[in-house]
Order: sequence, then structure tokens, then C-alpha cells
Amino acid sequence: MEDPFRGKKVYLFLKRLFDIVFSALALVILSPFLALTALWIYTDSRGPVFFLQERMGRNGKPFRMVKFRTMKRNAHAAGLITIGNRDDRITRAGYYLRKHKLDEWPQLWNILKGDMSFVGPRPEVPTYIITLPSSLKEFLLIRPGLTSYATIAFVNVNEQLAREKYPEKVYREEIMPRKAELNLKYMREMSITTDFRIILQTARLLFQRF
Repeated sequence: MEDPFRGKKVYLFLKRLFDIVFSALALVILSPFLALTALWIYTDSRGPVFFLQERMGRNGKPFRMVKFRTMKRNAHAAGLITIGNRDDRITRAGYYLRKHKLDEWPQLWNILKGDMSFVGPRPEVPTYIITLPSSLKEFLLIRPGLTSYATIAFVNVNEQLAREKYPEKVYREEIMPRKAELNLKYMREMSITTDFRIILQTARLLFQRF
């Protein structure tokens, strides 16, 4: 693939400026809501408020992505894939947070730090990236994001996997390659217009879930 950054210096500068300004504003404006959500998680089930997990970032560099904890303590020992919103490892608060994607909002901190962007390929767990062929890994050249083409296409992926006999196999062999193809599509098309279109499509999907 040709250099994805060729002729995009202004776009990349504006994209990073947008990320810094709006993630900082959102963290300030949403701070009461984030604090109340943290209190809810703390009182709902034993364990930390936040869940930190290693994900693959720009240029394949790992970083620690932060979410609100939605599962019981040590639940990931039973597997990385969550099977449907009614997975018995999910807490009562976690079910609501996952349904409305509210568990993702702490990633505003990752965006402010520069680990992520508002728009870009969703950062994956390293073990799932390893299984991809080299031709599908090139999206790792760009900064991962909070939402993307793949996020929109697979917004109900957990429910889909709940219907599969071998969900881990389906995710690795079918869903991950398709996500990677959509990430490469974004990589080819990334622009201010593309980013705002993805943000608007994501906002519409989130509104429909309420």
C-alpha cells in the first residue's frame, strides 16, 4: 500500500487538534456523569471501577486502553470474547453500560493522551492481530479510534457471536478479517469529511439504542 499519509499533513494536524480540544471539553463537561457512573459500578459489584487492557496502537505499539468495568472480577480468565449482552460474567450495571456503549467513554482519556483518535480502526487485543495475514495488518500504521467503519458494521457483534457454536473461531477467522478490510478502507479514504460522516453515523446508532 502506498504511503497513507502522503498529502495529508494538514488533515492529520487538524485531526489531532480536534481530538485534543474535544476530548478535553468532553472530559470536563461529562465529569459529573463519569463520576456517578464510577460510583454506580463501585456499589454494584466488587472490583475496580476501570478495566485496563493492552491493545495494539499506532505502528503496532501496545498501549493500555481504559474502559468502565462491566464484568465481574477476573472474568476475562474465562475468555476474551463476550457472548451476547446476557453473558453471565457481565454485572448488572455492566449490562446497561454495554447496551448503550457508555463503558467506552473513559477512552476520552486515551484520545487526549494521543493513544487513540475519535475516528480510526478500533484497537484490538494483540492475540487477534497476530492471526491476520500481513496484507491485512497495514491499518496498524494509523492511530486507532473510538469509532470506525468496522464499529458501525459490527455494532451488534456480541449478539451475533451468541448465536454461534464456536464464537472464538468465528471471530478470529471471519469477523477479524472483515474488520481489517474495513480498516484498510478507512485508511484509503481518511479525510475530514470521512471522519465527520463516521461520527454522525455512530451518533445515530447510539441514539437508536436508547
